Amino acid sequence: MQTPNESQHLAPQRDVYSVTRLNREARSLLEGSFPLLWVEGEISNFSRPGSGHWYFTLKDEAAQVRCAMFRNRNMLLRFQPENGMQVLLRARISLYEARGEYQIIAEHMEEAGDGALRRAFEILKQRLQAEGLFNSEHKKPLPPFPGQIGVITSPTGAAIRDILTTMKRRFPGTPVIVYPVAVQGAGSAEQIAKMINIAGERNECDVLILARGGGSLEDLWSFNEEIVARAIYACPLPIVTGIGHEIDFTIADFVADQRAPTPTAAAELITPNQYELHKRIEQLTARMQHLLQVQLQRARERLHWLSRHIQHPGRRVQDWSQRLDETQLRLNNALSHQLRHSLSKVTHLQTRLQARNPATRLLTYQSQLTFLQQRGASAITRYMERKSQTLVNLVHALDTISPLATLQRGYAIVTRTDNQQILRNAAQVAPGDKIQAQLAQGKLHCKVESIENDSN
Repeated sequence: MQTPNESQHLAPQRDVYSVTRLNREARSLLEGSFPLLWVEGEISNFSRPGSGHWYFTLKDEAAQVRCAMFRNRNMLLRFQPENGMQVLLRARISLYEARGEYQIIAEHMEEAGDGALRRAFEILKQRLQAEGLFNSEHKKPLPPFPGQIGVITSPTGAAIRDILTTMKRRFPGTPVIVYPVAVQGAGSAEQIAKMINIAGERNECDVLILARGGGSLEDLWSFNEEIVARAIYACPLPIVTGIGHEIDFTIADFVADQRAPTPTAAAELITPNQYELHKRIEQLTARMQHLLQVQLQRARERLHWLSRHIQHPGRRVQDWSQRLDETQLRLNNALSHQLRHSLSKVTHLQTRLQARNPATRLLTYQSQLTFLQQRGASAITRYMERKSQTLVNLVHALDTISPLATLQRGYAIVTRTDNQQILRNAAQVAPGDKIQAQLAQGKLHCKVESIENDSN
């Protein structure tokens, strides 16, 4: 018989989970079983606490699930989620351990429906723009006065009625060819592209209008298809788009040669206004009439001037004969005047020649020579007298300052015999030195016997 302790020892031990352990392992099981997946639904109970994280519920018609999108992921979005918005999440499945709630952790969010279409729109727009389909150098000019207009649109829609009404009002009588197509729904883009190609091949219109009325982005999507864009680009005819309302832009608008905000505006863009044309014609007519009147007035003035200045040939002959007589008379007077002037000049030259006769000039020169000889002799005599007197004065002055005059008064000039130095002081010689005394008449050669210095 087993004891109670032995029975307890033999029973298997229980693996008891704590709530924390349970939630943690459930979380690991969920996160490991589901890959990163896409989930679509409607947002509700959206909240954004101070942490910057987003918490909301994603629901459809039958179920809902809690969701979280943390701040480091939601800051990358380009739109602001709101309650009721249909979105598409790229998310992973998880479990919030603190409350044991199954939830979705969103890594990326984008708008569903229109959002997907807008992404496709932007992708195609960027690609076609990079290829150059939107460049202005590919745009064809619109004809100012189209002879025939083609309209590619639904034959039963409001767009064709608006276009025809506008054309009738602005420029009635312009032929219009309607190329019927479906403007939305499956296969509509292919129909539109095919009809653009047909219109270009037929070449029966000067310009095409591609139009439809307003609608949602999905309704206008046929005009955002690549096949339509490339058909517009390849069409040899200029194309004007009038799609939707003023705020609606499609890929076709960017490729077309010109965009109008509405179908009515497209019709106005390619048709001239008859009232403006009539006004312009009236202005040009008035201007032409004014120019014709000005030209006519100038022609009349010219005719009047010519009629006054044109003369009869006989009158012109008379005028020329009179001018010839006047010219001959002036010529005779000029010849007579020239002759008198020449005679006067000859007389003047004869007088000058007589004055320059060599005999007359010789007598004049002889008289001048005699006068000059007399003046020369007199001038020489006076000059010699002045010079003689000057010489006498100089001799007298020289005698006055001459040393010889001093010698005449009994003085002598004493010099050393050896170096001819003039002696002014007895100290310049010594006893026994030879000296020489220059007298007024002759010289004395002496020898110094003794020296006596004057103490004064």
